[in-house]
Formats: sequence, C-alpha cells, structure tokens
Amino acid sequence: MPSQLEGERDYCTLLVLNYAELFQGCVQKYVVKNYFYYYLFKFSAALGEEIFYITFLPFIYWNIDHSVSRRMIIIWSIVMYIGQVSKDILKWPRPLSPPVVKLEMRTDAEYGMPSTHAMAATAISFSFFITTMNQYKYPFELGLMAAFVFSTLVCLSRLYTGMHTVLDVIGGALISAVLLVLLYPMWDSIDHVLLTSPFCPLLSIAVPLLLCYNYPKLDYYSPTRGDTTTILGAGAGATVGFWLNNQYVTPAYVGSNTGFPLVTSTTVVLMLARFFVGLLVILLTRQLMKNVVLRVLCYCYMFPIADLDARRRLEVEVPYKFVTYSSVGFTATVIVPLLHELLGLI
Repeated sequence: MPSQLEGERDYCTLLVLNYAELFQGCVQKYVVKNYFYYYLFKFSAALGEEIFYITFLPFIYWNIDHSVSRRMIIIWSIVMYIGQVSKDILKWPRPLSPPVVKLEMRTDAEYGMPSTHAMAATAISFSFFITTMNQYKYPFELGLMAAFVFSTLVCLSRLYTGMHTVLDVIGGALISAVLLVLLYPMWDSIDHVLLTSPFCPLLSIAVPLLLCYNYPKLDYYSPTRGDTTTILGAGAGATVGFWLNNQYVTPAYVGSNTGFPLVTSTTVVLMLARFFVGLLVILLTRQLMKNVVLRVLCYCYMFPIADLDARRRLEVEVPYKFVTYSSVGFTATVIVPLLHELLGLI
C-alpha cells in the first residue's frame, strides 16, 4: 500500500511538471471586470505574506501587549512549520493553469495542500482573539467577527488568485483550528518555560535549525524550505529576545491590561512613531544581515554572489535565511524597544 501511494504521488508530480512545461510559453491574459473584488482579494492575499508578518506582529509587540505578541508568534511558527512540511509530504498539486488563471507566480512551484495562507490567517486572527478576550474589555461578538472576517478574506483570496482548491483552503483552516484547540491548554505553560528556562536560548536556536536542516527533500527546488526557515528563524530570534527581556529590566509599553488604551491624537502619534521607527530599524537590519551573511557564505563555499543555483543549496539557503531572520526577530524584541526608550517613545 505505501509503495502504491508513493507511485501515485510521483505520477502526480510528473503530471504537474509536464503540464507546466507544456504551457510554459503561454502568457495568461485576463480581464478584470470587478476592480473592487480584484483589489480586495489581492490585498487579502498579502495578509499571508512576509510584508504582513514583518509589520503586524511587531506592531502588536510595540503597541498592544508583550504577552499577546509572544503567544501569536509561537503559535504562528508551529502552525506554519506543520503546514509547510505537510505540503511537501502530501505532494498534492495546485490547480492547473489553464483552466484557472493564476494571479501569483512566486509560490506556484509549491504544492497546494494544505493552504498555509489559510492556516496562518486562522492561527493569527484567532490566537489574537483568544489571547485578548480575557485581558481586554471589548465586545466578544466584535472580536469573534473580526477574526472570522480576517481569516475568511485570506481564504477566499487563495481561491480568487487561482492558487488553491476549495479543499486546500478548508483543509488548511481546519488543521489550524485543531492545532489551536490542542495548544490552547498549554499556552501558559509554554510561555512560562520560554521566559524562565535557562535552556531557552539554546533550544530556541538548536531545535528550529535542526528542523530546517532535516526538511523533507523534493525532486526539484521549491521555495517552501526557504520560507519555513524564514519563519522559524524569525520565531527563534524573537523567542531569544523574549527570554532576554524577562531576565533584565525591559521597557514597558503598557501598564494595565483592563482595557485598550484610550485613543487620542497623542496616543496615535506615539504608536505610529514607534511603528515607523521600529519598522525602519527592522528593514535596515534585514538588508544588512542579508548582505553580510550572503557574502560570508559565498566566501566559505566559494561561489559567485549572483549564482542562484548555489544559493538554493541546503548548506547555503538554511543559514542565509535563518541568521538573517533570527536577527530580525531579535532586533524587533530587544533592540527596537531599547531605541524607543532612548527616543522617549515609551
């Protein structure tokens, strides 16, 4: 039975590759008849991309609550790792084009089941809702509706852009929901261990690195390993930052957990100042580390910096992505708060 399953998967993979080669020279043309839906779902699709993670998660940490951000980042890392690995184990192809029209091409080389956009949207929106509903005073129905609308928009965007089938999206959302239910009873325990255990920094780096280096191998290059390394790297760097902040006196952004801060013009300006200063530092860190780490790897493995195939090798891609984004995570949780304090933004 296992050999039969593997044979079917190999046949499925071969079919997808042959089909892609057949239509490689074809240029998809489409006419946008409803620009509202077009921009709505293009924007919603971006809510599952790096641009959203690198802005929204730090914003929560700097302006809302440390504990909320910690839980969201941990859940996001776990859910996304399971989703990415599941794709490359199941090897279910994405919808063929034609007949569907694909509005995105970057992730087209990945497999489709489950939709990690659906998983991430469900995990982030509902973990935020679950974490804040007992700490802040706001209407329960409003929070539930916001989480549902957010995750639904991202899920529907994957269908609109032609990147997933209905089954991919439903499967991703359900897997994420099950993981949330299973992990919820352990949230406080996990949080306590990550903040107090002396082994936290070592394990936060070693375990994700081990998972990245032992990522499932494919017959052809796919960006899933690089994306997974990016996520685990960011989570690892942030986790080390959480632990370090707990060991020493750290800048406090919020003083009370009974309700959201009163929204005034001063509060808005302060929050925006924190956000843009922090975002600038994060982007500079990301670009600096990308250049430095890549040049070090080029020197160590003796390949030109423009060699894309060499940069896709396991021994290059994993340290390149991991070191870069762990630096981003650490900067967001340690360096930026210190800078905020120095600038008087706290």
